[in-house]
Amino acid sequence: MTGCSSMKPEDFAGTEPQFRLEEFFEGQTRAWGIFEDRFSNLRRQFTVDIDGTWDDETLTLVEDFVYEDGEEERRVWVIRPDGEGGYTGEADGVIGTASGVARGNAVNWQYHFDLEVGTRSFKVHFNDWMFLQPDGETMINRAYVTKWGFRVGTASIFFRRIDGEDGQASRAVGNGTVAQ
Repeated sequence: MTGCSSMKPEDFAGTEPQFRLEEFFEGQTRAWGIFEDRFSNLRRQFTVDIDGTWDDETLTLVEDFVYEDGEEERRVWVIRPDGEGGYTGEADGVIGTASGVARGNAVNWQYHFDLEVGTRSFKVHFNDWMFLQPDGETMINRAYVTKWGFRVGTASIFFRRIDGEDGQASRAVGNGTVAQ
């Protein structure tokens, strides 16, 4: 019931492809997601268009959310590498600093967040597990949301890199990229 997991980033060391946030998110990415409450009831559906820029020191992600009810939200992340496979980040609503660890094809990203629900606000903890898929262009994220150690919900989000203005997906081949 507490949402605790025995999964650790080290469990994924040596898996391929290697997942680096600054490589995956540079450029345009689109995501589709759902949020389920602790009883597995679907509460929200959304899409996210992400514009990522990497300047060799900082990854900036501009995330534009559109929810099924028409609500729109923008979140801007500023993320920096922090040691071997480590990351730190800030964004509006994040309390303090987010931290992440990349090992193999996985990134574990954690932070406290001021979550607005209607007219109320709740301090919750996000424990995101992101897994880069074999094509190098698709990523699956499961975000476990807890309050006082109890799971209040889970977000499932599927990300796909998009190439250029035509929205075509691309796939990584070696060190280059080839349009599909």
